[in-house]
Amino acid sequence: MGKGVDAIYGAGLLAASPVIALSLLRTGKWRTDWKARLGRVSSAGLALPEPDRKHPTILIHAVSVGETNLVAPLIDRLLADPAAPRVVVATTTQTGFDRGVSRYADRCAVVRYPLDFSASVARFLDAIRPSVAASVELEVWPNFTQACARRGVPVAVVNGRLSERSFRGYRRFVRWVGPMFRRLAAVGAQTPDYAERFVAMGVPAVRVSVLGNMKWDAVRLDDPDLPGRAETLARELGVDRTKPVVVAGSTGPGEEAELLKALPDGVQLILAPRKPERFEEVAQAAAHFDAVRLSRVRAGESSPESTRVFLIDTIGDLTAAYALADVALVGRSWNGMYGSNPVEPVAAGAAAIIGPDHADFSADVDALVQAGGLKIAPQPMPAALALLADPDARMRMVSAGRTAIRAQQGAADRYAAMLLGLAGAGGTGDPPAPPPAPEARDAPPDAASDAAPP
Repeated sequence: MGKGVDAIYGAGLLAASPVIALSLLRTGKWRTDWKARLGRVSSAGLALPEPDRKHPTILIHAVSVGETNLVAPLIDRLLADPAAPRVVVATTTQTGFDRGVSRYADRCAVVRYPLDFSASVARFLDAIRPSVAASVELEVWPNFTQACARRGVPVAVVNGRLSERSFRGYRRFVRWVGPMFRRLAAVGAQTPDYAERFVAMGVPAVRVSVLGNMKWDAVRLDDPDLPGRAETLARELGVDRTKPVVVAGSTGPGEEAELLKALPDGVQLILAPRKPERFEEVAQAAAHFDAVRLSRVRAGESSPESTRVFLIDTIGDLTAAYALADVALVGRSWNGMYGSNPVEPVAAGAAAIIGPDHADFSADVDALVQAGGLKIAPQPMPAALALLADPDARMRMVSAGRTAIRAQQGAADRYAAMLLGLAGAGGTGDPPAPPPAPEARDAPPDAASDAAPP
């Protein structure tokens, strides 16, 4: 089947090559490590671990920055286990790789995840030789899962999420993607609804468990360094700490322009677009405000003496920005893009608002809204101004949100136990999940990931 999938990939790439080429040139993503993407592994940070029966190698595939941040508590739990597993973090995007190096290179090998061509996957697995491979949320690929099955390497999904939108797409092609799901040795799902969808896609029910959402564990409610980081950021940008601050985080197309249009005098706005390739676009939209850009300040450029719009055009500073916020707006939820993570601003101490378009984060939103720690609003700036006028309401929201986060934490321990069990390295002591069911030799090729559903 590997050669058949390769042929499909090749045909697809050939047909889409003009569009792909333009996208790579426009975004600058052609400057990637192509050797690594073809499976020729080199490690940033610690050297790749040698195979060792007593110390399993656990491979964690985190696609981009969000997933790379998310797995921090899982890595902490794994490395603290008496079995002393070795952890390899593999990322897909350049920003995810950079984030992985900055966060984990002193404890783990950090590598690039290969393109899903059979030869690339084989070279990658030859170099890593994992005891178990874990994909974060759902980044499952046909050649990779097949190659792991042939080598006896269990593949698991941690923090499993299969949104209604992605599920509908997969269901249309279940005849093709079903074998890929059936190969999974274990799925730890965030919610019962997600668990049911994994089973509907072909994962045997005995291999699917509801283990919760690590997103709640990935935030720190008692981070002693955060206030200092926030104050440093305020000084860098020139934020006036005597005036109200609204932070719009992980924003998407169209949202920044609407916020700028509605921004009243006396209110400061910090914009943090989700995708780096949009930094220039947002800077242009905010040019008439003489907006301060964090990257240029750090490069030594002087900033305007008086401004009220600031642009976070860097990676890794959003949490500190949220800690400056009187009110936080969770982006990509007012433009039909299905929302962004609402937990981070709440944990950072901001009164947070999200829009109605949050389908990809509905479980998180429901938990926070029911606790009183998050508001849903049809228009962002009017809702933000109402909260700015009511400091008592903001304090109640922050307190309720942090209480809700504490109640949800603990999933990272359960995912660590699952992976250690699959690796035969302890954990709960439970036996590994049953081996994947044999696949039909003539089954059609299966394909793709949750990031780009069929």
